[in-house]
Amino acid sequence: MNARTALGHYGENLAARRLTHTGLTVLARNWRCTAGEIDIVAADGDCLVICEVKSRRGDAYQHPMAAMTPRKAQRLRHLAEHWLAQHGGPPPGGVRIDLIGVLVPERGAARLEHVRGVA
Repeated sequence: MNARTALGHYGENLAARRLTHTGLTVLARNWRCTAGEIDIVAADGDCLVICEVKSRRGDAYQHPMAAMTPRKAQRLRHLAEHWLAQHGGPPPGGVRIDLIGVLVPERGAARLEHVRGVA
């Protein structure tokens, strides 16, 4: 496993813990279909949450939240449709797409930012 992959796994683990801590139920991690991969699928009450996790080390690169482009948002909506097709359709609370940005500084604890309903 290279450093980039390890950082991604670390960020996803932190994100899953944060979601669980805030009351969401993680349904799947790294769910794959022919159209791509969803980092985390969760339930927030009766709402399905498709969660993209972006991790960055230090401040050398763009902020993780800058990774949510219109193209990425469209891709996540498309992946959500695949999930719904395989799991019985939309829940009563609908579908929400969230983004969790993880900044891992050289020293100290990682900082997480969770933005709900980004797309």
